Amino acid sequence: MLWNFLNINSDCTKVCALSKRAVILQSPDMMAYNELQPNNNNNNNNAGGSTSIALKASAPQNIIANAGLSYEDVLNDDFQFDMDGHDVMVFLHIQKTGGTSFGRHLVRDLDLKRPCECQRQRKRCYCFRPHRNENWLFSRYSTGWKCGLHADWTELTSCVDAELDKNEGETAKRRYFYISLLREPISRYMSEYRHVRRGATWKGSRHWCLGRQATAAELPPCYKGKDWLDVDLDQFAGCESNLAANRQTRMLADLALVGCYNKSSMPAHERDRVMLASAKRNLAAMAYFGLTEYQKMSQYIFEETFNLRFAIPFEQHNATISATAVTNLRPDQRRLIEKLNSLDIELYAFAKNLLFQRQRVCLDWET
Repeated sequence: MLWNFLNINSDCTKVCALSKRAVILQSPDMMAYNELQPNNNNNNNNAGGSTSIALKASAPQNIIANAGLSYEDVLNDDFQFDMDGHDVMVFLHIQKTGGTSFGRHLVRDLDLKRPCECQRQRKRCYCFRPHRNENWLFSRYSTGWKCGLHADWTELTSCVDAELDKNEGETAKRRYFYISLLREPISRYMSEYRHVRRGATWKGSRHWCLGRQATAAELPPCYKGKDWLDVDLDQFAGCESNLAANRQTRMLADLALVGCYNKSSMPAHERDRVMLASAKRNLAAMAYFGLTEYQKMSQYIFEETFNLRFAIPFEQHNATISATAVTNLRPDQRRLIEKLNSLDIELYAFAKNLLFQRQRVCLDWET
């Protein structure tokens, strides 16, 4: 069967997803993205079948991003997520996308030969392989924030392998499967605003890129003191360094391509264009992603992708407090928030189209 996506025909007869190459690499925005990549014919990736993202020539040579296996690799006819081997799921948890609930589903509700062992009153579970004490899941509830609080794509792809080597006391040739959730951007932004207003800060986030943390000059604080308690929405939206704006795009993009957090490295419009194209590429290449607004569909695609089943159905919560807050926005506030999250809005539309097409192909393939 042929599906038309971004004006590209992609043969999806045998895979439950669109071809990363056909859908992404030939699209106009990705043509521009690819021009930024150095010509590197050597594959330094330590995971068979995955794509190693080459860093800029100015980047330290020992920092290599391991982006994991793509959908093309995952959904070949002979694919199997190998719990007994060295396969690892890596959960990229973006704030206020429903990642906490999904993370709990991963450690509590999967029907596994050796279920995760969760300790009462602790946010940690041991998710080990059936016959040895090695992690098959890299997430908040299994390994903890080993690569930093809410680590993004840039941080995780350069960190996970070394952290697992350290944790397990040996070097292994692992296959990585990146998974994530996205949410409708305006609702997500308002949810983050309400969370920060209650006192959340995420000060533990490292914002690590190309071997260093972002400086205070690159990410000046939006507030003084220990938190931003009771901040009003206009103040929240008015801080130019507030990472709530376009958070999903930033956390899914390869920030090395745009000079990390140094916004003076290229014009703003060019930075936005490259970052959005990178986020689309990385999202489409991920082994799995779901959308908060489509819980049943997201659960189905996960189960079909990995041939793993959840013991309970995911719940859909459409009537949220953040949704109510969105409807109560003044027109000028709504326009400003849409402008601040314009990249996320485009990324979400891309993700929604892709998710629906994957579901249709999965259903056709199954029948």
